[in-house]
Amino acid sequence: MHLIKGLRVLESPDGLAIGRMRIGGSWSVGTSGRFLEIVSPATGARIGAVPLATRADAALAVEAAVASKPFISKLSVWDRAKLCLAVAERIEARSEELARLLTLEQGKPFHAEAKGEIAGAVTAFRDAAEQIKWLETSAFPLADANKRAYSFLQPKGVFGVITPWNFPASQPCIYYLAPGLATGNAMVWVTAPTTSLIASKLMECFVEAGVPDGVINLVTGEGHVAGDAVVTHPGVDAIAFTGSSETGAIIAARGAGKPLMLELGGNGPTLVLRDADIEMAASRIATGCFANAGQICTSTERVLVHDSVYDRFAEAMVKAASLVRMGDPFDPATTMGPLNNEPTAAKMDEHLADARERQAGILFGGRRMDGMPTRLHYEPTVVTNLTADSKLNIHETFGPVAPLIRFRDDDDAWDIIGRSRFGLSAAVFTNTIKDAFRWAESLRVGIVNINEMSPFWETHIPAGGAAGTASGIGRTGGRHTLLEMSDLKTITIDISR
Repeated sequence: MHLIKGLRVLESPDGLAIGRMRIGGSWSVGTSGRFLEIVSPATGARIGAVPLATRADAALAVEAAVASKPFISKLSVWDRAKLCLAVAERIEARSEELARLLTLEQGKPFHAEAKGEIAGAVTAFRDAAEQIKWLETSAFPLADANKRAYSFLQPKGVFGVITPWNFPASQPCIYYLAPGLATGNAMVWVTAPTTSLIASKLMECFVEAGVPDGVINLVTGEGHVAGDAVVTHPGVDAIAFTGSSETGAIIAARGAGKPLMLELGGNGPTLVLRDADIEMAASRIATGCFANAGQICTSTERVLVHDSVYDRFAEAMVKAASLVRMGDPFDPATTMGPLNNEPTAAKMDEHLADARERQAGILFGGRRMDGMPTRLHYEPTVVTNLTADSKLNIHETFGPVAPLIRFRDDDDAWDIIGRSRFGLSAAVFTNTIKDAFRWAESLRVGIVNINEMSPFWETHIPAGGAAGTASGIGRTGGRHTLLEMSDLKTITIDISR
């Protein structure tokens, strides 16, 4: 046994529930004979173990997907929609069980967040079933009266899908698995190691719903082994990944030449202008900072506040942070859970230490909580007088922190904003419509929310990183994901004879 990325590798996982991989029509524990132990971030209790896949296991999964490609690609749109609805029904029927496992494995509160995430997975398949039936293509007028031309959508083929641990149930379903099934793609799903048990349970729902063998395959283990084997396999036609910008760059290089869907990191700015509704802004921004313990790519990670309202807003943010409740994730009163893993908590430590060294103050929180079962419970934190060169302003923290930065005028704000290379989401709080549109149209991000927190999103609207930033490629959301996962083919016909 040895340690790897905070997880224990077990040669014999005696007494633990074993999550299984799904390759083709078979459940599998892989060929390595080794397992990754899954531990609750909230309590430290051993939950179970999942197989540590080899590159050979990943290759078998790709081969199964390739074999299923002719069948699923030729299935009618209506039949694929029926499959999506059947999956939604099975997830919904097991929603309580899935939400409890999600809380145990990921750490998020059962009542406040886990149940909603499973509901999001159900909605993903229902939405995909509806939207795929009305996804239109085109016929084109031609100069030659004896010819006709039209376009239609075809699946890309086999998608390698690699997903993160922060939303291990809803994110894979919303972004990739539901639209991938609806568009007729076969998929090899590599899930994050710390949250692989929920993936195994979701696979059971797919099988129970009648998803054909090999159409969705699950591989568990380390990203640099299983994920890399999928990305580089010649049988994989396209790659979909959600995670850090650094890993996304590696995947893009390793999968060079393949179509990419990359939803990467974020550190988008939230601006509080001089005429903002301070109490409303603080309440919504606090939710944006502390939801899922700040472990959202669109979290509110830096808040630029006009100097004229800074003190009032800082006071309101402290009040909002004080309303966050931590504790047993199954207690209905708990509103924020622990961080999922030690590397994420260590980054929070590092970024707060850097802020202190640059003379920032801590108005609320700022440390790991004492008296908790694990060291992953981090207090909701409000940082004041952050400087533009601080790590909290430049990098993605991925923790429950609200860094407040003063700005005097537009030039000052643009200087602060420009220190970060991310371009995923932003928010603007103002009661002046002209200022709202001026900022919304100028910010170099994929989505801007006005008088709403930066993570606000509904699954049918487009979202993704702006070009030239470190936040990814492509768009997810409703029909936009369906188009990203399809190829547009044009056919011209001569009807003169």
